[in-house]
Amino acid sequence: MKRRREMDNQNSSELRSAIEELSLLAVMKLKHPVVVADNNNKKYEAHDLPIKPFLSLCNFLLHLLDKIGPTMAVLRQDISRNIQRLEKMQESDPKLYSNVVEILKKEANEGTSRKVTSSSKAFLWLTRSLDFTANLLELIEKDITVDMQHAVEEAYESTLKPWHGWISATAYRVALKLVPDNKTMIEILLSEAKDEEMLKDDLKAFTTLLIPILYDIHSILETYGLERLKAT
Repeated sequence: MKRRREMDNQNSSELRSAIEELSLLAVMKLKHPVVVADNNNKKYEAHDLPIKPFLSLCNFLLHLLDKIGPTMAVLRQDISRNIQRLEKMQESDPKLYSNVVEILKKEANEGTSRKVTSSSKAFLWLTRSLDFTANLLELIEKDITVDMQHAVEEAYESTLKPWHGWISATAYRVALKLVPDNKTMIEILLSEAKDEEMLKDDLKAFTTLLIPILYDIHSILETYGLERLKAT
């Protein structure tokens, strides 16, 4: 029984923990602009983006997908692989690569940013996965009775689909048909809150914090010429 309570407390804290990580990012982001140079020695202003709160946020997304189950296996696999890629880069020099911008700068200077296995691409696709998450949770927060398959499809169409090639799009079309119904999805999300009103408040807090941060991250991606890269 004690173990059950501990697990319930852990589950209920995940969304709140994600909100705390977002609050930390909101405080830290764009506080210390630095001048960097790309591989053409063109100088411009970039911004600090601490990697640990960003990766913690991405790990929250993994926890959410785990609760949804195997229907989101394709998205979960992509996110997990990209998190590991950034973690490996950060661990290679924890002090230097505590800032995502330093990783983007390194690969831009080396001319490796656009490689399939680059950390820059991992960061790009994690950002797009967060775009998808923000869009989906915003739709649920606005209408908690929304048809879940329609909501997931709408979020996918507006965030991930424009950047997917034929192979990726086909895999996601299959996954969309296996999305849990509204009742199941709300029950999953309610493990994060005591009732529907608290859930809506938490979702509102989450998306309100996340969307401006994503806007700034997309500006960084655009600065490094990564914003419009597509998958196969």
